[in-house]
Amino acid sequence: MTDLPSATSPSSRRRRRRGGKRALRIVLLTVALLILAAAGGGWWAYSHLNGNIDSVDLDQAIGDNRPKKVVAGAQNVLVLGSDSRAGANGDLDHGDVSGARSDTAMLVHIPEGRSKATAVSIPRDTLISRPECKDADGKIAKAANRVMFNSVYSLAGPACVVKTVEQMSGIRVDHFVEVDFAGFKGLVDALGGVTVTLDKPMSGAKGGLKLDAGTHRLNGTDSLKFVRTRYGYGDGSDLGRIGLQQQFMMAMLSEIKKQDALGNPARLYKLADAGTKSLTTDSDLASLTSLADFAQSMKGVDPDTMETIMLPVAYDKVDPNRVIVAEPQAGKLWEALRTDQKIPAEAKNSPAKG
Repeated sequence: MTDLPSATSPSSRRRRRRGGKRALRIVLLTVALLILAAAGGGWWAYSHLNGNIDSVDLDQAIGDNRPKKVVAGAQNVLVLGSDSRAGANGDLDHGDVSGARSDTAMLVHIPEGRSKATAVSIPRDTLISRPECKDADGKIAKAANRVMFNSVYSLAGPACVVKTVEQMSGIRVDHFVEVDFAGFKGLVDALGGVTVTLDKPMSGAKGGLKLDAGTHRLNGTDSLKFVRTRYGYGDGSDLGRIGLQQQFMMAMLSEIKKQDALGNPARLYKLADAGTKSLTTDSDLASLTSLADFAQSMKGVDPDTMETIMLPVAYDKVDPNRVIVAEPQAGKLWEALRTDQKIPAEAKNSPAKG
């Protein structure tokens, strides 16, 4: 019988080395395949989310005639909510509304240091002077006086809204973010709902949401009805609706913070997918990396300390269903934001209360 080589024989050691190398190659190959698979999935996810985002080049659309930036470290972001009834939005609201309008408009000011923020809501029924603008097709929309603020979007698009706000305020808008209602609904559903508290009941007038006074967890569809509610709550005015929109914005930001989405990749992707599907930004923010960097720079802003203000307005003497910018209150508000100073109490006093 032939003797088997001992465990310490040269041939045995060679076989062990070959076996060890083979096992190492298998492990390395497996790791390489896992890395490639993860990279491929990550690249697909990145490309998918990046592709969701539409953008507008503000400098090209507006031109050079823009306010100068006064405080380099401060940021001013115009947030628009579009109420187009086209496409997916048509399934969310059966109202007979043509075109699209900026149903919600907030100028969010983040001071230098970025530890707090102020959101100024501009009532959509405000009569304003619209500057000359180019629409998406490059056609000129001539300047006009006494036009409703929310008509600017439908006439010439978001860049013209930015130009109008800059003309009204003298403040350089650094970025703009627009979310249409379909995207808003998806974002709330991805969060699993948002909790709001009412101090009085919401009647559900004109097809709106009906809620008792107290705390409610709203899904995406009901959240959309909540921020659109006008006639079923308070005095039924557009000014009253602004309070609901500001309340909901604070509740949604608090929900995002509470869930700590950054610690849950699956939830983060779900939120990012919902949030970017119906998102339009300025070209400087139009990528995941840019949005993430901007969000990271804002991490010190606590929603619980964010101040919400309505642009001071007064009822128009010619048409009491419309409002006009109230002076000198509005001028003092814009000046404080432009120079990154504390907002004086009188600048928050709106003659038209809603």
